[in-house]
Amino acid sequence: MTLRKTAAATPGLAQAVSEVKHFQARRFKGTYADMLGSSQYKPAALFFLEELYSEKDYSSRDAQFARIAGALERIFPEQVVQTAVSLARLHRLTEELDLAMGQCWLNSGKGHEVARYVAAWREVDRRADRQTQVETVMSVGHELDRLTRMPGLRLMLKMMRSPANLAGLGALQRFLESGFDTFAAMGRKGDGATYFLSTVQARERALIALLFEGNSVACETNLAQILGEPPIAPAGNARAQ
Repeated sequence: MTLRKTAAATPGLAQAVSEVKHFQARRFKGTYADMLGSSQYKPAALFFLEELYSEKDYSSRDAQFARIAGALERIFPEQVVQTAVSLARLHRLTEELDLAMGQCWLNSGKGHEVARYVAAWREVDRRADRQTQVETVMSVGHELDRLTRMPGLRLMLKMMRSPANLAGLGALQRFLESGFDTFAAMGRKGDGATYFLSTVQARERALIALLFEGNSVACETNLAQILGEPPIAPAGNARAQ
């Protein structure tokens, strides 16, 4: 909640963070257009998009994560506690990075959104945190996949609905149930979960490497292609540096 209060207290910052999140959601849709168009992987891609890469307001989940530690072990089955903790850490880090991006986005003024995004990414830097973000996404995915192989856990999760809602942890409960069902369905089709997660990891790592190591023209061209937009016309030699 503190991060969102910080954004709300600075004129224009909340809108800038929203624009960054919207851009990132569009980027995810473009990067995984093939999976979103696949009957086998569409549910998992939508789950990642809506729960991990979404532009929607997670205020209710923010409030829940602020008090998550004390309630987890009392309410949820021990098998899902680590997944919830990983999700809370991922959520916090994502909010921090998006806020930092929003501040740079706001300060950059007008300009093409792709160029603004690349500039903000490099100004924020925090490469280690970007890599941690991807690895934590992978951890959450692998943990959800692992949970689907635990007999009786789905029934236990269903039984937790009422206690979780009473404790104000309904959003976390819905995430766990949705994630369980998504990965269970994908796991019934061979090595679907393994392929999906390895694909996401490879593509996200490649994008991070490009945004940190590629020249500005290459970064902007790649992002424009992902978004389905025409290439940005270079502005002199500055972009090629």
